[in-house]
Amino acid sequence: MREQMIGTRRVEVPDEPGPQGRESYGRIDFEELPNTRDLGGLIGVDGRRVKPRRLLRSGALGFGSTDDLKRLRDEYRLGLVVDLRNDTELAEVPDPMEFFPDASYVHANILREETSGITQEQAARLERAQRQAREEDDPVVFMEAVYPHLLLNQAGIEGYRAFLRAVLDRDADASLWHCYVGRDRCGMASVLIEAALGVSRSDIEADYLATNLYAPRQLTIDAPASLRLIDAAWGAADREFGGMLGYITGALGLDQADIAELRARYLEPAA
Repeated sequence: MREQMIGTRRVEVPDEPGPQGRESYGRIDFEELPNTRDLGGLIGVDGRRVKPRRLLRSGALGFGSTDDLKRLRDEYRLGLVVDLRNDTELAEVPDPMEFFPDASYVHANILREETSGITQEQAARLERAQRQAREEDDPVVFMEAVYPHLLLNQAGIEGYRAFLRAVLDRDADASLWHCYVGRDRCGMASVLIEAALGVSRSDIEADYLATNLYAPRQLTIDAPASLRLIDAAWGAADREFGGMLGYITGALGLDQADIAELRARYLEPAA
């Protein structure tokens, strides 16, 4: 990993080029659809690689051009869209599902607008972090408090459970998940499925940081991806569930048979 100046902010980015076969970290060169990447080629359990054109991460589909959406439909045979945004975001930039008449759509709201399920202590912690982030001009400070909340709040548990179940239930074609820019809620969804597939933490982190290369420039300046955020989320999973796989089984309710099925479905057969 290294640092790079993007606008006025120094941010973490993965090494360039990436590893052989993933020199651009799976980036798909769409015209307008932001930060869209194929997990294909990532190395999972037993050295088996993730199958290409099956697992895609992205920004909101409503930003895509007509040609982008047609490519997703025709080239990638998109069969599942998991939208991780809240109701307000959906209303502002709806997913153009009319382009994908045969695809399933799952709304997995990770951060609901209402504060139900948030304790006074959690709310106070978020407020303190927000104030500190403003004072220090460091947006990562606030997000360090948010990332554990993504995993541990009830909406996050329900949403990420729905996400993994939807991907598990999809037996063909491509699955795509997204939030607004494909960084935080989408980033944690990617961490979860990559962990389930046995991808190493270093490769998970590189895939996550690639958002700083491919997300819209101003959004990266305003709120970059950072390994501090992955550390905060992973630390919460370690404390509460003994690790990310423990979170997947203990909080999200997948069992070992489910994980084995994910691996059988999305990893290339052993050589």
